[in-house]
Amino acid sequence: MEEKDFIEQARKVLKIEADAVSALIDRVDQNLVKAIDIIYSCTGRTVVTGMGKSGIIGKKIAATLASTGTPALFLNPAEGGHGDVGMVTRHDVVIALSNSGETDEIIRILSVLKRLDIKLIAMTGSTGSTLAKASDVVLDVSVREEACPMGLAPTASTTAALAMGDALAVTLLNKRGFKQEDFAFFHPGGNLGRRLLLTVGEVMHTGDSIPTVNMETLMKDAIMEISSKRLGMTAVLAADSRVQGIITDGDLRRGLEKWGHELFSLKAGEVMTHKPRTVSRDTLAAKAMSIMEKYSITSLVVLGSDDKAEGVVHLHDLLKAGV
Repeated sequence: MEEKDFIEQARKVLKIEADAVSALIDRVDQNLVKAIDIIYSCTGRTVVTGMGKSGIIGKKIAATLASTGTPALFLNPAEGGHGDVGMVTRHDVVIALSNSGETDEIIRILSVLKRLDIKLIAMTGSTGSTLAKASDVVLDVSVREEACPMGLAPTASTTAALAMGDALAVTLLNKRGFKQEDFAFFHPGGNLGRRLLLTVGEVMHTGDSIPTVNMETLMKDAIMEISSKRLGMTAVLAADSRVQGIITDGDLRRGLEKWGHELFSLKAGEVMTHKPRTVSRDTLAAKAMSIMEKYSITSLVVLGSDDKAEGVVHLHDLLKAGV
């Protein structure tokens, strides 16, 4: 095969899988609504089971459900037939994945699930299969063809099941009123947790490290304050210590262009930018980053309820914290 053949084959695979997912759209009907209602009303866990490649997809679906507010776990049906089905309780609901609907390991544990009288949701490519007939709800994830040229390796079928699992999880997320704060609670580690949980108050500069001058401070002294505190700015305070404005490195460059060396003899109140962008100590660090990106700035003054400076947060602080 030549290079162009590899490219063409890869594109064909992606087209087949894209078509498989697109075909699911018209199958979203009352069966999905019933599945959502069953899972939402469940007082136990959502147990996802599947064998082989379907099992791998099942693990991902269980993980997505668990991280978005639906308690879920994965049950290997082969191990289930040797005792692990004991982890399923009468309060649970089961989602079983099998493209053929005749997977031996799943069929063997159906009698136990039925004896527990729990709701069973089938995600299968065969709506007339043994699994489908034993289920309370059937989600049709059949595909016209697999991307594998021999039609053997599960490809399009597993992609379709994965997409349907995401549709379930996201719909449940919205039904539960799951918020960003809830998502953060289940993702405390890594960059995601930092982005969603970290507040400005945890990374801001405080106390003597806050660059401040008053309205009457000469610019030559204001520049020294900016330089010594190394944050590229200084807050400008009124006599009662309330923040009135800000002077940044950018303001200095523009001031030199406008006034030349006369800038150094001006007062901070004459040069400052009035009503600067500010945040509170409880503002999420990710929100502060968004404000900086939107307005092309690198520092934000952190104001208290009395309009006095509690701190300063710099872009570098947020990047260092992994936001």
